[in-house]
Amino acid sequence: MKWICSVSLAVSLAMQPAFAVQSLPAPHAMTEQARDAFVSQLLKKMTLDEKIGQLRLISVGPDTPKEAIRDMIQKGQVGAIFNTVTRPDIRAMQDQVMQLSRLKIPLFFAYDVVHGQRTIFPIPLGLAASWDRDAVSEVGRISAYEAADDGLNMTWAPMVDVSREPRWGRVSEGFGEDTYLTSVMGSTMVKAMQGKSPADRYSVMTSVKHFALYGAVEGGREYNSVDMSPQRMFQDYLPPYKASLDAGSGGVMVALNSINGVPASADSWLLKDLLRKQWGFKGITISDHGAIKELIDHGVASDPQDAVRIALKSGMDMSMSDEYYSKYLPGLVKSGAVTMQELDDATRHVLNVKYDMGLFNDPYSHLGPKEIDPQDTNAESRLHREQARDVARKSMVLLKNRLETLPLKNSGTIALIGPLADSKRDIMGSWSAAGVTEQSVTLLQGMQAATAGKATLLYAKGANITDNSKVQDFLNLYEKGVTVDSRTPQQMLDEAVEKARQADVIVAAVGEAQGMAHEASSRTNIDIPPSQQKLLAALKATGKPLVIVLMNGRPLTLVKEDQMADAMLETWFSGTEGGNAIADVLFGAYNPSGKLPMTFPRSVGQIPLYYNHLSTGRPYDFTNPQKYKSRYFDINNSPLYPFGYGLSYTTFTVSPVTLSAPAMAHNGTINASVTVTNSGKRDGATVVQLYLNDPVASISRPVKELHGFQRIMLKAGESQTVSFKIDADMLKFWNQQLQHVAEPGKFNVMIGLDSARIQSASFDYR
Repeated sequence: MKWICSVSLAVSLAMQPAFAVQSLPAPHAMTEQARDAFVSQLLKKMTLDEKIGQLRLISVGPDTPKEAIRDMIQKGQVGAIFNTVTRPDIRAMQDQVMQLSRLKIPLFFAYDVVHGQRTIFPIPLGLAASWDRDAVSEVGRISAYEAADDGLNMTWAPMVDVSREPRWGRVSEGFGEDTYLTSVMGSTMVKAMQGKSPADRYSVMTSVKHFALYGAVEGGREYNSVDMSPQRMFQDYLPPYKASLDAGSGGVMVALNSINGVPASADSWLLKDLLRKQWGFKGITISDHGAIKELIDHGVASDPQDAVRIALKSGMDMSMSDEYYSKYLPGLVKSGAVTMQELDDATRHVLNVKYDMGLFNDPYSHLGPKEIDPQDTNAESRLHREQARDVARKSMVLLKNRLETLPLKNSGTIALIGPLADSKRDIMGSWSAAGVTEQSVTLLQGMQAATAGKATLLYAKGANITDNSKVQDFLNLYEKGVTVDSRTPQQMLDEAVEKARQADVIVAAVGEAQGMAHEASSRTNIDIPPSQQKLLAALKATGKPLVIVLMNGRPLTLVKEDQMADAMLETWFSGTEGGNAIADVLFGAYNPSGKLPMTFPRSVGQIPLYYNHLSTGRPYDFTNPQKYKSRYFDINNSPLYPFGYGLSYTTFTVSPVTLSAPAMAHNGTINASVTVTNSGKRDGATVVQLYLNDPVASISRPVKELHGFQRIMLKAGESQTVSFKIDADMLKFWNQQLQHVAEPGKFNVMIGLDSARIQSASFDYR
């Protein structure tokens, strides 16, 4: 849950006596040597309580009254603040530190800037669907700019939890099922948000999450356990965290799940042996919300004091939003249960990142002088609409387009139907930071703008997101997530059918409310809700061409929808400019080029279903189905839409693979090339994907693994040769002894426009 700083708190802080502008010391050199010397000297001056205070991350909100915050700041009992997102609020609290606390150690301020701060971009799953490093980098730069411009120093992002579990609501926050794609997107986001230095005026420090393996929770059930072999852990799930840390992320948010029986918050192997000793991480570890308290419910701590002891000794530096550290660490240190060295290590990590943020040079570095504060925090001029519209278009995936139903003709009569067609809140998606709902563009607004003076646009809601009252209550538990129409379902349906019958083509905007694809929003059934299925069936019965526009934060089971639709466009939750971006694609102003970052199953019973599965002793052959093979007998065993899949308004052909040599020497390289031709009538972009397979190894290896991709733009009739350099590192895997090795032998190279339709060749590695 997140809370925005209340007006009363802002007013209270603003009414405090005016503080004199602090004179700043000579700038500290931004080097590791200078930082370590400064922090060492500062630690010597700090009392026990002041050290513990630096480990406390306080959430502004109803649970923390303003009087308590002021008192804690004065006593040096706060290290950082989150959920405060306006300059006056942040400046007032930093003023209190610099005026009232003994050592004047600056606070840092953090927030969940996951896919935009004020300009909201597509959800991360949608960003991954762009397969566009430049687009993701642009999102990171703009998000950091807007966050820093609000006075923030850190973001709880990116989320790089690999997940093959679409029932899990938080897949919307990540980059999908693939290790390589997630690693690329995560490291790109870190570099973009942190820039050359997190101390720069318009950069913020990242805190990669959730460390570790959170995307593999059993059954896709939120906060559940993870049990995983070391090989799978190192091969499939850990690399994206490592890539983001190698890119420079200064923070790590620790996961809420347990790993092989040990909660991540209490896992010294994870937080010390792996993270710090093996990977060399020197930043801060931060608990997720209330995680230290939860060690008691996990069953590894007997009481609060025990939970604190275990967490700190295991390597948990900063405690998010609980009071346990302040209550119990003093006694634990005095008794010797926690050593002063262990406390100093944790405090040092916090002070180190504050130094790296430049706060000891200027505590107000991301605020600037009070005189330049925006008169309107939510001013339209603070948004980056053009970039948001461009990235949103790149994230959309064309799933079906029978008989070139799309793009739509901008003439005649078009019926826009559906509960998501005019929802400003839903189009923004979950974790939409400081985005203002009223500033988002709905699909209805986007289509109205596109058709003005050209076509007649009819609109009807048609159905509620869901008619299940229990689900409605769940979605409205903490905020007004869904609005339930006062009309009966039949009245809404009748209006929609009437409008549809008047139209030449129907566009149906259906899917999930944003709250259905969020933290704590796991689903056992990933169908479109029944109220919307009924609507689609009634629209199909009119006999008019049916275009389905999906809005959702996870793969859905869409067999019926695929059969009904003449065309289907996956738009995810596309952000502030989503409505305009979708309209651009529907009417052909933009040719879709997105590719799926997760496999779409036919049935929830197929889960987990992912492209890079291991070989089995009895593999199923789609061309020669047999009984005693690894299969389900009651369903087509293939996915509905495979990983990497996505259509275009043009067509592309891929030549056979050409290798630069038949063999690759130890530590050598080899080039694999294809010629891609735009064989259609429209200019368009596509994503060329490289997969590798090790058919014979010391342990079973995946049938294919993504190891490269290139997004290319081709004019109609144009061809381009696309080459990938393959080196020994791309052939390596973690063997049974947890050695990272490339074994000699044959390797298969597969290149295509998705994971299923590929061209193949092979070479020997010697």
